[in-house]
Amino acid sequence: MIEMQSIKKIYDTGKIQVEALRGVDLNIDEGDFMTVVGPSGSGKSTLMNIIGCLDKPSAGKYQLNNQNIKEFNDNQLSEIRNRDIGFVFQNFNLLPYASAYENVEMPLLFAGLSGRKRREKVEYILDRVGLADRMNHKPNELSGGQKQRVAIARALVNNPKIILADEPTGNLDTKSGESIMQLFIDLWKDGNTIVMITHDPRATRYSEKAVKLVDGRIQEHNIN
Repeated sequence: MIEMQSIKKIYDTGKIQVEALRGVDLNIDEGDFMTVVGPSGSGKSTLMNIIGCLDKPSAGKYQLNNQNIKEFNDNQLSEIRNRDIGFVFQNFNLLPYASAYENVEMPLLFAGLSGRKRREKVEYILDRVGLADRMNHKPNELSGGQKQRVAIARALVNNPKIILADEPTGNLDTKSGESIMQLFIDLWKDGNTIVMITHDPRATRYSEKAVKLVDGRIQEHNIN
């Protein structure tokens, strides 16, 4: 599903060049649960942005579902993000004045689904993440763990080919974090492909595969 060969990313600030990724090779198969762990400044966010088609590599080859991402323009990349990738962020990124239902419905509005199909999908996915009884609640009426479940439901509602999670438990207490990780495990067992980016090496125990990223290079494979 994901094939990266000699991926480099260089940021040119005008005065200096910063090499965030220095030749990353990474393969992720359909149905994998992969954790990418590394300290702050290791290049994790840059790698996530490239995997998620939010940015392009400066050099190297990135293929997603046998498509060479470097050949796509911004509109095509946007379409790939909407269709193939579900994002889960540390800060949830929920619309504060919209209900859980409306937050999850948002990707379906962009996809142009009818009202009836949207309702069926949203109600199903909120039930799947255990929030059927909270669909009319706004984010300020939800706990941190519930907010992250809404974010996961939003990531899932379009049936993406891959779920990309960036520090998904970073703002949660231990109990809520473990609950969210169990939800990811359940989703993986249901056949979802998951890539999780984290600074916490303990998170690798939840996933099937893991790699360690340091100074823009992968230093270790399958470290869990």
